[in-house]
Amino acid sequence: MPKAATKPDTSPDTLLDLYYCMLLSRAFEERLAILYRQGKVLGGIFSGIGQEATAVGTSFDLQEGDAVFPLHRDIGVALTRGIAPKALMAQILGKSDGLSGGKVDYLHSGDPALGVYGSTSMIGSSIPVAAGAALAFKLKRTNCVAVAYIGEGGTSTGDFHEALNFAGVQRLPLIVVVENNFFAYSTPVSKQMVVENVAERAAGYGMPGHTCSGNDLLSVRQLACQAVQRARDWLGPTLIECKTYRWHGHSEHDDASYRESEEFLEWKSRDPIPRYELYLREREVLTDEIAEQHRSDAIREVDEAVAFAEKSPYPEPHEALDHLYSEGEP
Repeated sequence: MPKAATKPDTSPDTLLDLYYCMLLSRAFEERLAILYRQGKVLGGIFSGIGQEATAVGTSFDLQEGDAVFPLHRDIGVALTRGIAPKALMAQILGKSDGLSGGKVDYLHSGDPALGVYGSTSMIGSSIPVAAGAALAFKLKRTNCVAVAYIGEGGTSTGDFHEALNFAGVQRLPLIVVVENNFFAYSTPVSKQMVVENVAERAAGYGMPGHTCSGNDLLSVRQLACQAVQRARDWLGPTLIECKTYRWHGHSEHDDASYRESEEFLEWKSRDPIPRYELYLREREVLTDEIAEQHRSDAIREVDEAVAFAEKSPYPEPHEALDHLYSEGEP
């Protein structure tokens, strides 16, 4: 797992690790779209294809002990933070080798040992939980941070505003990442708020708010590292708004017919992966051979995850009653 950094590490190996994280996220989610149409997925799939730079750039440089609270479109965050593709795939297919043994949808699962906590179906409700984790870090003086994710639509919920207000007053080590992909399901951002940028809302809670291109890995990572360092220095929370775009609909059963085709094509031309590849080539870090090897490795890892998940058994019916209550001493 990547170590903490005051400034982003730009060594060739690290730059290529970032590249691989985006490739793995893309390959994983492209396979999920196929598995969903094959009827092998239990539950819904909420694709983050097109948003890889936001997911990877905000989570890559965190350290052991930090906590992330991803949402339904943040598989890239889970993978970057060390969730094993095999375990995650088994979870999505509802198998016993999954993160929760085949219980609940993947978006509600995580791995506390890695600091990855699942969300609830109530969008926005993870932000107060993340603020609570940040409060615990502050009280224990652990120097750890909490990073919470939310869409621009979710910033219209009460939980979001209550959590930011509390985090601001308490100067908590919290970073809130807003993935602004311009549609809350089918509702455009113009119907959600009157300000141009979600980041403007941060001022009301006494914290800095930054807006960046969510498709530019370098910009996202730079802002994330600054916000994390600010939190570790006990200077308080930060709101980061990443303007990006999801290529698929709200979920795999949504054809996104409410979007304009020209808008979609324009954003697809801003694909974060080729954009980052150009940077790597200009730095003379990436060659055709290295790019092909990394892509092959990502596809192979996904293939292995699918094979593992398909061979994994479904949980036994009686296991549905397990883990409902603590079995420890009172």
